[in-house]
Amino acid sequence: MTKQDRAVRTRLALIRSAAEQFEARGYVRAGLAQISAGAGVSSGALHFHFANKAAVAEAVEHAAVGALREAAGYGRDAGGSALQRLVDVTHHVARLLCADVVVRAGLRLNAEGYGGGTRDLRREWRECVQGLLAEAEGRGELAAGVTPQRTGAVVLAATTGIEVLARQDRGWLARPSLTDLWHLLLPCLAAPRLAGALDPAGSGSAANGSPVSGSAGSEPVACGSEAGRSAEAGPVGSGADDPDSPGVRVQACGVGLALR
Repeated sequence: MTKQDRAVRTRLALIRSAAEQFEARGYVRAGLAQISAGAGVSSGALHFHFANKAAVAEAVEHAAVGALREAAGYGRDAGGSALQRLVDVTHHVARLLCADVVVRAGLRLNAEGYGGGTRDLRREWRECVQGLLAEAEGRGELAAGVTPQRTGAVVLAATTGIEVLARQDRGWLARPSLTDLWHLLLPCLAAPRLAGALDPAGSGSAANGSPVSGSAGSEPVACGSEAGRSAEAGPVGSGADDPDSPGVRVQACGVGLALR
């Protein structure tokens, strides 16, 4: 291994160790000694790469930003229904948050203003959601009276709430949680012609659990138990109003949400 390779590995190890400390202890209580020890390097090696804790936090946030932007870009680059792509993007991001401590810590640092403050990831997420909803409106995918602005506010509130709740219980990021959310929303949002065509559990790689490439770290873990659903919920309109079906019952947008 070359000297340059070792330096890259050390830097990545420090970023990951810092993310673990920031997640477990918070930015203020996390110490550089714990970060260097967690990476298995000396304090001198840490200071070779980072001038201070603020610089480490900025590096964690920067790594998270790249991974989150790549996940969000899935919705822009893929074809098909814009509404389905919005569903899929939420599943991609949730799985990334579940699997990668660097992404979780970076998003939290960004929200709390400890990561340098040069980016606003919540604003970027809002633009991603509203952009897909505007595309859906232009393609005639939204039900009559549904606007991207009001719908975007609901989606943002729900997904941000799940992310915050997951800081204490990562099970909120499990696939059934978002599936139940979309079981609730899609019958109210989608044009009638799309009934039965949209899958609240995600389609393609969003449904089969394929990892998002380029993530900030690799921590393959299960986010909560999915055993509570004997089978993943099918597309909207396929048994959703069956009183014996698991998850959410949909009756003219009057639903019961089974989020944990």
